Amino acid sequence: MKIRRSKDRGYADHGWLKSSHTFSFADYHDPLNMGFRALRVINEDRVDPKMGFGTHAHQDMEIISYVLDGGLSHKDSMGNGSVIRAGDVQRMSAGTGVRHSEFNASTDEAVHFLQIWIVPDKRGYEPSYEEKHFTEESRRNQLRLIASRDARDGSVRVHQDLNLFASVLEEGAKLSYENLAGRHLWLHVAKGTIDVNGALLEAGDAGSLSEVKSLAVTARKRSEVLFFDLA
Repeated sequence: MKIRRSKDRGYADHGWLKSSHTFSFADYHDPLNMGFRALRVINEDRVDPKMGFGTHAHQDMEIISYVLDGGLSHKDSMGNGSVIRAGDVQRMSAGTGVRHSEFNASTDEAVHFLQIWIVPDKRGYEPSYEEKHFTEESRRNQLRLIASRDARDGSVRVHQDLNLFASVLEEGAKLSYENLAGRHLWLHVAKGTIDVNGALLEAGDAGSLSEVKSLAVTARKRSEVLFFDLA
């Protein structure tokens, strides 16, 4: 397993925004960390109250927002507008082009969320939007599918051969996952501390596995993790 430590990520402090970049993004460039398979961006963002990202454009990218704490207000050129909170998963397929804005929905507390970009399997899709709520109970001590190519099990649909799972683990909880031949795994620790195949990963850390048959996870304390299964 190759480990990507939180402290080694790129970091940007814009005052109102504190952002850690698992992969190269904006002014942070690391040729050794340009992405993993179709996974291109994992940004851990903390946005001050009443602040946010003004209207800007995206094209040919699958963008997933996963809120950890607080509320994130979204508006886009397709006419969508909502506030997503912990447990909500938002997917925007930028396709041929879309404009959107994202702001902290609160006047007194920060919003903490993960912004994930997936490269689609082809260019030129019709722009689309989707959001769903996944209860903590459905994610507790198990892998809950939240995004997939075929939208099975109530997950949001992405235009890529990807299975994205989320889990909230109580202290001492264990998970296992069998890796199929030709698949590649990426595990991101959003909160807490876990043991993965004997390696200790803490909040912000990640691990990639491409030639491992199985994955064994034990939570050392209450934790929240995202698990990517990619072609």
